[in-house]
Amino acid sequence: MKKIMVIGCGGAGKSILSIRLGETLSIPVHHLDCMFWKPGWVHVERDEFVKLQNEILADDHWIIDGNYSGTIDIRLENADTIIMLDFSTIACLWGVITRYFKYKNTNRPDMTKGNNERITLEFLMYVWSFRKVKRPVLKQKLNQLDDSKKVIILHNRKEVSNFLDDITIRLNQK
Repeated sequence: MKKIMVIGCGGAGKSILSIRLGETLSIPVHHLDCMFWKPGWVHVERDEFVKLQNEILADDHWIIDGNYSGTIDIRLENADTIIMLDFSTIACLWGVITRYFKYKNTNRPDMTKGNNERITLEFLMYVWSFRKVKRPVLKQKLNQLDDSKKVIILHNRKEVSNFLDDITIRLNQK
């Protein structure tokens, strides 16, 4: 695992997993939300977003968290490992709500400075519909990958914790 994508519904904990995985493996972590959103919740143009990602993808080691379906194929092409957090809708909504109260009126560590934590109806609807709308597309893309790609699907926070523990144990055995 040197070039790792972390995908899944908002609120599942993609950024937290990425940060912890990055610390464990000593691999730099990049959050797509930081690349996509400029201060004041203004999004970058697609060309700039692709350019920023291509600069990271040229490196030998990286972890990138986020979906952003318009550019997911370039990351899938370059990743050696894809981790999908395939959590229930309720678990993701709970994650969004607890994250909001944790970071209310402040910046999350995985978000552009100047973009304080918020919950919008649009985002809640995205999370609510993710399993029916976005998840099938992601699963189809994962199913089409060749055997050179390692795909890991984690279904809840306990599986994420066990996954991180397993990696730590393996590293300590070397």
